[in-house]
Amino acid sequence: MRIRFGLLGAAFAGALALAACNLPGKPTAADIVQRPSDLLDPVVLYQQNCAGCHGADGKLGPAPPIGDPVYLAIVDDDSLRDTISKGRPGTAMSAFAQSEGGMLTSRQIDAVVQGIRQRWGKPDVLQSGTAPPYAAQSAGNPQQGAAVFKTFCASCHGADGKGTAKVGSIVDPNYLSLISNQGLRTIVIIGRPDFNAPDWRNNVAGRPMTDQEITDVVAWLAAQRPTAAVTASTGRIVNPSSSGGQP
Repeated sequence: MRIRFGLLGAAFAGALALAACNLPGKPTAADIVQRPSDLLDPVVLYQQNCAGCHGADGKLGPAPPIGDPVYLAIVDDDSLRDTISKGRPGTAMSAFAQSEGGMLTSRQIDAVVQGIRQRWGKPDVLQSGTAPPYAAQSAGNPQQGAAVFKTFCASCHGADGKGTAKVGSIVDPNYLSLISNQGLRTIVIIGRPDFNAPDWRNNVAGRPMTDQEITDVVAWLAAQRPTAAVTASTGRIVNPSSSGGQP
């Protein structure tokens, strides 16, 4: 009898062990709720945090096209990371790092930067040429910038920058109040290829803009900006004329 009960006990224990592996209601890996901070998929992170301004594919948004290969050729990872983390004070570009009051961890910001590079970067986009530096290397001259504007920009934007049948005003105070000098410089360099606006090499056939010309025309545009602007959404008084703005 003892042997019989021992065998039955062993069989019962084995059955319990097998059942424990497949208990009804046991959660699978897919059932476990993921914490927002654990999400590291760069495509999902971009769609959730960046696409609304920069476009679903890094283009055709109200903000500069950060998916443009020329942009990715001139901007380094540290600048991208800094902009995403801290935002651009006085503009629509808010801070996304948790340390700055945002929602993203440092690992998630790294994932966004790497994802942007992997999806849209093209190492040969400059065709062995040299692009102007991402950031200005010297102060600009607004007076010289006015002449630069007439040479390279007026054919589309009009002699005074107030627009033509092709495009709207580039000196509109509302526009200039929402974009920084760095944002202006970025657009002068890379253009808006998603809207058929040429980059610094193609405004005038066979005559690329020099670094100083880019710096000067940005200084002229910045001189048209209101000294202080009230943002329509918050009523805050801001002055974005120094830095800040979109990438």
